[in-house]
Amino acid sequence: MPKLFNIFSKRKTIVKEKPKIIADYREKNSLVPSELISLGFEVEFKELKVGDYIVKDVAVERKTISDFLSSMINKRLLKQIEELKQYKKCLLIIEGIEDQELYNDEPEGINGNAIRGFLLSITLKHNTPIILSKNPEDTAKFLFILSKRQEKEVSLKAKKKALNKKEQMQFILEGFPGIGQATAKKLLSNYKNLKEIFNAPLEDLKSLIGKKAEIFKLLEEKC
Repeated sequence: MPKLFNIFSKRKTIVKEKPKIIADYREKNSLVPSELISLGFEVEFKELKVGDYIVKDVAVERKTISDFLSSMINKRLLKQIEELKQYKKCLLIIEGIEDQELYNDEPEGINGNAIRGFLLSITLKHNTPIILSKNPEDTAKFLFILSKRQEKEVSLKAKKKALNKKEQMQFILEGFPGIGQATAKKLLSNYKNLKEIFNAPLEDLKSLIGKKAEIFKLLEEKC
């Protein structure tokens, strides 16, 4: 007698696992995760010490244009870029060029050439590729394509970079308007610590760094 098959018997169904992208929990406030989900991804939110997204072995920092410009002014982005380089592969996505100009050459606002120079510094000096994205949907599509190109996952053990004493002093000096990295290093190479710099006669500082020294008059001003 031929063997009969029970058509009502349970069959094992193979559920295809969704590709996963790890996002920093603060990215819940952006539209990118929902766009990724619509593309078929599983988005896992974690507290990332470095970067906003981890796509296999690539760490991604996402900045809207306004956030990019503000972090350029307060120098926060350079610190983030240095931390990002703990990963072998990393990139910066600047999002929003569809609705807002990244830079222009109008007299008001940040000088266009200053922004161009900053972009070149990120790319050439800090070896970090930059992607310009139109909007959150475009950002999600970049991450989608990126996930297709990468094959291995990476450790999430990257952490905030601890600054040594000299780097901490340099960071404080760079917080003064007009005092960039080179000027801060010059001051620290001529004085032992911040106290010596702040107590130095203004004329001595001027002879060392020129008119930029005027900013230290703030130390004697009252609120």
